Amino acid sequence: MAEQTSGEIDIKATPDEVLEVILDFDAYPTWANGVKKCEVTRKDSKGRPSEVYMEVGSMGFGSKQTLKYSYKAKGLSWASTKAEGAVKSIAGAYGLEETDDGTHVSYSTTMELAMPLPGMIKRQAERMIIDTALKGLKKQVEKAR
Repeated sequence: MAEQTSGEIDIKATPDEVLEVILDFDAYPTWANGVKKCEVTRKDSKGRPSEVYMEVGSMGFGSKQTLKYSYKAKGLSWASTKAEGAVKSIAGAYGLEETDDGTHVSYSTTMELAMPLPGMIKRQAERMIIDTALKGLKKQVEKAR
C-alpha cells in the first residue's frame, strides 16, 4: 500500500531562487538529510534535470531510485522509473506559489514501501522526509541568498 505525506512552508526567496536549489541535485548530499548520492543522468531540451539517480538511507533502511522529472509553470513533479531496496516506487511534487514575502512551497510524496513498517517508525520517517523537503530546503535557500 502506498504511503502519502505532504506539507507546506513559506520561504523568503523568489520561486526561481527556490527552484534553483531544488534543481541543484549535486548539492543534496550536503543538506538533504539521508541523501547519500545524487546524480543527474539526463537533461531535457532546456537543460533542466529530467532523470536523476539517488541513493537514500536512514534509520537502517536504504533505497536506490531513478526519478523522472516533469516541469510545470509553478513547480515540478517526479516519479520513479526504477526503485530498489526499502522503496518499491516513489512519486511527488513541489508547488511554488509567489507571495508578497517570497514563495509558498507545497510538497507531497507518495511511496510504496517494499516492507511493512510499524506505525511509529513510519511516522518518524514521514516527519524526517517533510523536515528535509521543507525545512531543509528553506534553510538551504535562505543560506544561498
